[in-house]
Amino acid sequence: MAKVKVLIVDDSAVVRQALQAVLESDPQIEVIATASDPFVAAERLKEQIPDVITLDVEMPRMDGLTFLQKIMSQHPIPVVMCSSLVETGSETLMKALEYGAIEIIQKPTLGTRKFIEEAQVRICDVVKAAAQARPRQITPARKIQPKLTADAVLAKPRSEAMVRTTEKIIAIGASTGGTEALRIVLEQFPMDAPGIVVVQHMPENFTKGFAQRLDSLCQMSVKEAENNDTVVRGRILIAPGNKHMLLKRSGARYYVEVKDGPLVSRHRPSVDVLFRSAARYGGKNVIGVILTGMGDDGAKGMLEMKDAGSVNIAQNEETCVVFGMPNEAIKTGGVDHVLPLDKITVKVCALCR
Repeated sequence: MAKVKVLIVDDSAVVRQALQAVLESDPQIEVIATASDPFVAAERLKEQIPDVITLDVEMPRMDGLTFLQKIMSQHPIPVVMCSSLVETGSETLMKALEYGAIEIIQKPTLGTRKFIEEAQVRICDVVKAAAQARPRQITPARKIQPKLTADAVLAKPRSEAMVRTTEKIIAIGASTGGTEALRIVLEQFPMDAPGIVVVQHMPENFTKGFAQRLDSLCQMSVKEAENNDTVVRGRILIAPGNKHMLLKRSGARYYVEVKDGPLVSRHRPSVDVLFRSAARYGGKNVIGVILTGMGDDGAKGMLEMKDAGSVNIAQNEETCVVFGMPNEAIKTGGVDHVLPLDKITVKVCALCR
């Protein structure tokens, strides 16, 4: 099977070398060229068209956003933005997603062995997902390390389903392409909609800016979740990057627990962890939604939610950037409705009534 061909564009030689080493550790990826800035990259593109471009944000002669816009207007190629992800750069990176970038990864940095291994998994998976975000088949991701299930964070739900109450909770999971999919879905909810908890696969220090952007666009209030935040009508809680988020219940009060833990289904935060907790503590009171994304995170958890009495919705293939996670959830048997992106909110609101 053909390898995913990657062009690395970054003004730092150290970063180019580190990123190339990370990507080429995966036998399904080949770095065909590197470039120190967009002008050099343009020359490389004349020689060979890659499947994916990794693109730095700040570079001499032309910044990454400008180059991204040129690529998308002249010859669209899947682009993954590569950034140090400082807090001040989150708004710029959100613009990159609006301009057509598939995903964002954090630049390889020194750290513990565990940190480096997890970063390697994340970077390789994102690049392969970006290549898959086109009308052609890509070999499923090679298992670099054992893929843990939600058992690593939370025990399976008890057999007895949660008693139905009048208060609904909406649990949503998304990955590649999910930032824009979430915007479309969440913007449509009225300000008094039931509380919503969201896991979007996203690096640390980026979810806060993402939540702030959504807060400026949505009728509901949106914030990056903090431990013990109450889930209430009119509020959307976004799981913080590099932390798992669980739905919990104490009496009539729903709240979230934000915690550390191992990668689950190769992710932290993990949709499976959120969905399992929703099955355990929400049961019939939960409506589950799974959106665009590569891999199978959320499929097992969604089936557990359905077994506990929830009603679940998956985004359809035609509107997905990557029909991986929804497809796996459908095949596992946890999905009740398959809908185009622009119809999901209407259906959720109808179910809440």
